[in-house]
Amino acid sequence: MSKRDYYEVLGVSRTASDQELKTAYRRLAVKYHPDKNPNDAAAEESFKEAAEAYSVLSNAEQRKRYDRFGHAGVSSSAAGAGSWGAPGFGGIEDILGDLFGFGDVFGAGRGGTRRTAAQRGADLRYDLEITLEEAANGLTAQLRIPRLESCDTCKGSGAAAGSQPESCSTCAGSGQVRYQQGFFSVSRTCHVCRGTGKVIKNPCADCSGTGRVEREKQLEVKVPAGVETGSRLRVSGEGQAGTQGGTTGDLYVVIHVAEHDQFERQGNNLYEAVPITFAQAALGADIMVKTLDGEEKLKIPMGTQTGTVFRLRGKGMPALGGRGRGDLFVSATLITPTTLTREQRRLLEQLAEVENKDLENKGLVDKVRDIFG
Repeated sequence: MSKRDYYEVLGVSRTASDQELKTAYRRLAVKYHPDKNPNDAAAEESFKEAAEAYSVLSNAEQRKRYDRFGHAGVSSSAAGAGSWGAPGFGGIEDILGDLFGFGDVFGAGRGGTRRTAAQRGADLRYDLEITLEEAANGLTAQLRIPRLESCDTCKGSGAAAGSQPESCSTCAGSGQVRYQQGFFSVSRTCHVCRGTGKVIKNPCADCSGTGRVEREKQLEVKVPAGVETGSRLRVSGEGQAGTQGGTTGDLYVVIHVAEHDQFERQGNNLYEAVPITFAQAALGADIMVKTLDGEEKLKIPMGTQTGTVFRLRGKGMPALGGRGRGDLFVSATLITPTTLTREQRRLLEQLAEVENKDLENKGLVDKVRDIFG
């Protein structure tokens, strides 16, 4: 599933102050904290989502990168945000401590059991702009995706060659440190290992102990015919690498179809305006109009008025999935010349004389009709 915008998650504007961010996160933390919503998976996911958003936006440098590059710009710090004690969370535990007394209260360790260190990699988003013709015909797009991949040197463990992550001595490998608070046994995430239960004493030099390195991946993505702005294509397993053996996230390609200089799209239908002359409108004519498949002959009947719309069936956009095509609607627009040749002026003056006589005669006939009732 694609990540939501962090400002949308917290319900604040992109110009929100640090205090507004903190207030918004406190409100969501109280609402969705797992201890207030036991066995509610949806509430727990909302809690984690809010924590991830705040962890990025509360850090000035990460917020600057997010504002510029979106999720891809901060994925290395936010990818592990599925766990409450993930690196980069800044003052989140302090806020939870203010709200609940200790970081994870009343069994937040889920019965004292150790959290798994494996974390699924973050999903990535790529915005792809294409032309209307490409949307109509489909294409194979060549993408270059910056992402975090598992470190080849340490095989994703984060430990240097010849060593392994060791059990955390502070929490005895459980990832949780227990305290006694009144009648309750209270636990919170271990501040040394961040809940993983493991520490790396000899980090890998290539990835600095993170287990992942930043690389650029070249991908071919097939864009089907009929896509429109907002269409999302999911490419499984092409997101960020997971940590500690976690699965890789997915890539979501979001389509943006550029505006066309001739056609306007509404769903699977296309709309086009074509100019016609007074002579073509009055006498009728066969004209050529542009379609996505090339030029098409269109018959203009005698006496066509400006704004008349003609329908060319099956000449619109293909439906996504190959289920037929829309139509092309052509609007005839009468054009008035701004300059005239001598011959054009002479002919139009003759026409004007005839039209004036017709109007005068019509006026006389109407008067006679009025007299004789």
